[in-house]
Amino acid sequence: MFLLADDRQSDPADLDARLARAQSARVDGVAPVKPAKGYSQGSRVLAELIGAPIGGGIIGWALDRWFGTSPWLLLIFLALAVIAAFRNIFKISKERAE
Repeated sequence: MFLLADDRQSDPADLDARLARAQSARVDGVAPVKPAKGYSQGSRVLAELIGAPIGGGIIGWALDRWFGTSPWLLLIFLALAVIAAFRNIFKISKERAE
């Protein structure tokens, strides 16, 4: 008969000792894990891809409403935002991953 981990009967004192060891190991200087290489660059790229078009769209929409030129300024600002986002992504891709 095979015993699963849930089927075992364990001693409460043993469990307390294991919990104490685990908590002391965690407190005694386990360094926080750094994210994998390039993770911050990926986050920056994602922020550019999302933020620039949203920002350009909002500015273009607001100016269209103000000047009554719908939809031309929205389209122009969206295009400029996408171009700026890709230019910034190109710059980010040239940086060395940390």
